[in-house]
Amino acid sequence: MSFASRITRLPCAYNKDAGQAVQAVLPDWGGELRQLIEGTAGSSPYLKSLIEKESSWLPEALDAPEDSLQLVYAQLREAPPDRLMGALRQAKRRVALLVALADIAGAWTLEDITTTLTDFADLACTLALQEALRIEIRRGRLPDLGSSETSGMVCLAMGKMGAHELNYSSDIDLICLFDESRFDPDSHHTLRNGFVRATRKMVAILQDHTADGYVFRTDLRLRPDPLVTPVCIAIGTAESYYEVLGRTWERAAFIKARPAAGDIATGEQFLRRLTPFVWRRYLDFAAIEDAHNMRLRIRRHQAERRSLSATSDRQAYQGEALRGYDIKLGYGGIRDIEFFTQTRQIISGGRDPDLRERGTLAALGQLVAKGWVSDEIATRLGAHYRTHRELEHRIQMIEDAQTQSLPRSSEGLQRVACLMGQSAETLCADLGKRLAEVHEITEGFFTSGRAASVPSGAEAEPPPSKAAPDVAPEPALELDEDTLQRWYGYPALNSERAVRLFNHLQPELMRHVAATDNPQQTLLALDGFLAALPAGVQLFSLLHANPQLLDLLIDIAGTSPALALYLSRNSGVFDAVIEGRFFEPWPGLADLKDALAQNLAREDDYEHKLDVARRWAKEWHFRIGVHHLRGLIGSKEAGTQYADLAEACLEALWPEVMAQFALRHGQAPGRGAVVLGMGSLGARQMSPRSDLDLLVLYDADEGAFSTGRKPLAARGYYARLTQMLITALSAPMAQGYLYKVDMRLRPSGQAGPVAISLASFCAFQRTRAEIWEHLALTRARAVAGPQDLRQQIAAFRREIITRPHQVPILCTYVLWLRNRIEAGLSPQGPWDVKIGGGRLRDIELLAQAAALLHGHDGYGLGDALASGVAGGWMASADCATLQETYDLLWQVQMAARLLEEGPLSDKGLGAGGIRYLLRECGAATLLDLSARIAAAAKRSTAIIERQLRGD
Repeated sequence: MSFASRITRLPCAYNKDAGQAVQAVLPDWGGELRQLIEGTAGSSPYLKSLIEKESSWLPEALDAPEDSLQLVYAQLREAPPDRLMGALRQAKRRVALLVALADIAGAWTLEDITTTLTDFADLACTLALQEALRIEIRRGRLPDLGSSETSGMVCLAMGKMGAHELNYSSDIDLICLFDESRFDPDSHHTLRNGFVRATRKMVAILQDHTADGYVFRTDLRLRPDPLVTPVCIAIGTAESYYEVLGRTWERAAFIKARPAAGDIATGEQFLRRLTPFVWRRYLDFAAIEDAHNMRLRIRRHQAERRSLSATSDRQAYQGEALRGYDIKLGYGGIRDIEFFTQTRQIISGGRDPDLRERGTLAALGQLVAKGWVSDEIATRLGAHYRTHRELEHRIQMIEDAQTQSLPRSSEGLQRVACLMGQSAETLCADLGKRLAEVHEITEGFFTSGRAASVPSGAEAEPPPSKAAPDVAPEPALELDEDTLQRWYGYPALNSERAVRLFNHLQPELMRHVAATDNPQQTLLALDGFLAALPAGVQLFSLLHANPQLLDLLIDIAGTSPALALYLSRNSGVFDAVIEGRFFEPWPGLADLKDALAQNLAREDDYEHKLDVARRWAKEWHFRIGVHHLRGLIGSKEAGTQYADLAEACLEALWPEVMAQFALRHGQAPGRGAVVLGMGSLGARQMSPRSDLDLLVLYDADEGAFSTGRKPLAARGYYARLTQMLITALSAPMAQGYLYKVDMRLRPSGQAGPVAISLASFCAFQRTRAEIWEHLALTRARAVAGPQDLRQQIAAFRREIITRPHQVPILCTYVLWLRNRIEAGLSPQGPWDVKIGGGRLRDIELLAQAAALLHGHDGYGLGDALASGVAGGWMASADCATLQETYDLLWQVQMAARLLEEGPLSDKGLGAGGIRYLLRECGAATLLDLSARIAAAAKRSTAIIERQLRGD
């Protein structure tokens, strides 16, 4: 498609004589193409000069502009070293002219324009660096490593260049680094000086003014400590700086960073190592205040001090008032849109790599896709961003000046308007409206950081279990001086910033506390939460930005001290609440496995993977607890969800553990290993604080060895691999531990190996296992490992469980086992529903016996009891009574685990906890509930003893 056919808009000439003067240069042009050239030359002295200088090249270039650019680049790459500076400057003229005409004519999109400018900058930097390094190598100051691509030196493009968003007359921001680890440490000083000289030579090639002009003004001040560091610094020095001293504005700068010239692979490795600095693993709402402070500092350094606001008279920002206005740094300008976008990226990009887009418009699109910004807001800001950038380009095209300020003179303003094909009055009127609208959208986010920071859907939170009053009561709660002094002595409030944020939150916090049934008791619970909170800035920032979380926090603190303590130790789990999916239905085991596997796959470091798993699991664990606390799910669903979560963790981590172990000891010998979930995990009914009962079975010949650097025999290999799995689950790390692990259900208990060969396990179960081990097998289920091995183990389990058993022998054994359990374990208080006659463990034991007696190879307790009815061993009415008792006791058990860390005590329960417990169990009072438990346990005891004694 020809250039002329793509023209969608035309400029008008401010100076018609200047526009017509180019007719002599291009006499054969007519129609819209002629109007374009005359309007451009008649409004921009700079572009007029370029048209005249490149008159012999321009007609052919406009026939196929994209092909012409590629030819310019190809000729530039072939330029000999002694002509490089001139060739670069000629290429700059041609790129600048072609881009300007395509921009003014609307033939290319904004993305086409900025990408073309950036691609040329990349090429110019690459060629300049190649020449600079060649000079240093030729003089013996640097070793010859083949090419600039393998030199160990890299130029990182920052800012608009990094994002492929260069403006028409842009500086380029670079950070120049060299990899000192690739060279002899003794030569560090010499090498650094060589790379510094190369950097200075590169900059001179790019920005020195000659008779042919210049290529790019080059700014190296974004490097660490630019006042005291050389223009090219060692990568190790840079990493240490960002790790210890890096500031929020530098984090924001590295959102756009990319290697643009030199050793690209070295630059990419550096940016990967810098990922934890740029992208925090939690939702970083403290970045809102940091970004706002940056905006204020920038504005304080600008002559433009006027404020646009939603209530302003917009006419005040039109006409004369806009002369000299900085459309980049002024209120409602380009920088506000960029900060609005980048701050959201910083907040959530650590958790979601899809948000790590360099480009502003692309990042806005991703924020919409992820629900962080509404489509309407993104569309409006995107349109204003495009228009602002086009205006920025027109301002710069007049005299090739690096400025974003509208001209102060009437002539200058009219020239800009003419390049846009409109009057100065129309330009200013439209700009005033756009500036006001951008300011209205962005200022609310930075000054309140509230609803705008919440992803769509996150506020669609179900109401708390206790109905909120129609009108919020006036605060009836005053903090005494002792409480205040105690709070300000807590670790969470040990910084000035934390205190400032908390002071801002405190009135709203107290209003929520005052609205509860028992404010003083809730206040005590809040005190416990704050006391256990190790740091406050991030959480207080999050609460300030998302005040709807205060209701959830107070509800948790006033109802469940155990969950509140969990939250104080893991306040990052609040991140999940505001991502918009927290109150959606349970995704199911398969989706959980896939989600965690994807999260782990993004990490290269093994320990980082373990921390990711911990953080991910804590968020889901918290979600289950909140859903249960608020009555969105019942105790049975909660138990299944806790089991799904544990299984997902095991299935996703097991391959990671094996892969890490194989790095040292080689691939696993034989067919591999399977992890069996026993007990509550196997039965898919876990509580909030359940341990994992595990058993590892492997299939390999005892004489087989692995083939790694340090090979191991099969038995030792799988034993150490299992120990590594236990460590992966239970070792305390930065994010705590994942699960405690119990492996005492393996053959020979604690005395035996932690991993058992499948052949030995099968032989043991067939010939030497006691009945209790067969009972335990009824709740054994493969949760990780190869599918073929899982199927083989499932078939063997079925073989053992379906063996015929003599009723009197089995029942006598179970009676003996039951008595032994009761003798060894005592109930932990009157609300212990697990231990004791007719309680949870007692009923589970009977269900396991029923499964063995009647060959039931399923896992559910109800189905196991029903198999006893189907086999004629148990009356259906007794089965129903046992199931009803179990359901009641399980409700109490799950509530107890959620409410208290230790044994449940009615004296320690607050009003919220009592209300929750009674609601969960359908009881009117604690006395009523206690009586129901005692009566139900008594009935169940009678049934169990009758069944086992054969009465």
